[in-house]
Amino acid sequence: MLVSELQSLLSRIYGIEINANVADYIVTDKSFLKQLLGDSAETVKETLLIVEEEDFVDLALYLDQAILDRLSAENPCDGLSHSNLDDFCKVLEGISHFVYVAWNAGKDKCITRLELEMQAEVDKYISSRFLLESRQLHNTSMLAALFEHISYDSRLQPDALERYRRANDVARRYCHTLEQRFPVTEPGRESEMAMLYELRAFYRMPQPEKLSHINTTQFA
Repeated sequence: MLVSELQSLLSRIYGIEINANVADYIVTDKSFLKQLLGDSAETVKETLLIVEEEDFVDLALYLDQAILDRLSAENPCDGLSHSNLDDFCKVLEGISHFVYVAWNAGKDKCITRLELEMQAEVDKYISSRFLLESRQLHNTSMLAALFEHISYDSRLQPDALERYRRANDVARRYCHTLEQRFPVTEPGRESEMAMLYELRAFYRMPQPEKLSHINTTQFA
């Protein structure tokens, strides 16, 4: 199943394991979502539903069935291109949220909404980079597609809009440094392992350390 493949991709990239398969937590019933979110559910394409109790976290990942159907017909794991990039990013964002929440919950680590969104933006970039077969996207056009040629829901509350914008800006800067330090034009096992080492260290940092890491002179 596609969602399991994408979870496995993230797990391999970051060298992590979680005792949960995202496929078992997928919800596609819009009426179920409306019971929780009301009328705002109508335009939702993906969202991670979280219920926190004293000693556990319960998760469900809503994904729009039409998007899953399109990706089933044009599986990004078999070939990512301009035609399926947008749908891929929506699904990957939801899976990123699921994996990051589940992994941190297993470590009894607290995370912020900004951290969650920031990591999802990085995950979309690095997953795209690993999957892309079209050489025309292996350059700054990919960064532009993911971080510049975007729009935000006009109905977002000001605090949510600011969080998404900040997450996009911080992740864009970080991913730009990955392009500079580990160019796709210089493939090789040594370069790939160095990039994975960087990504795995970044993944495990708490939010303040992530932001400090990006704001150092090296990443300016």
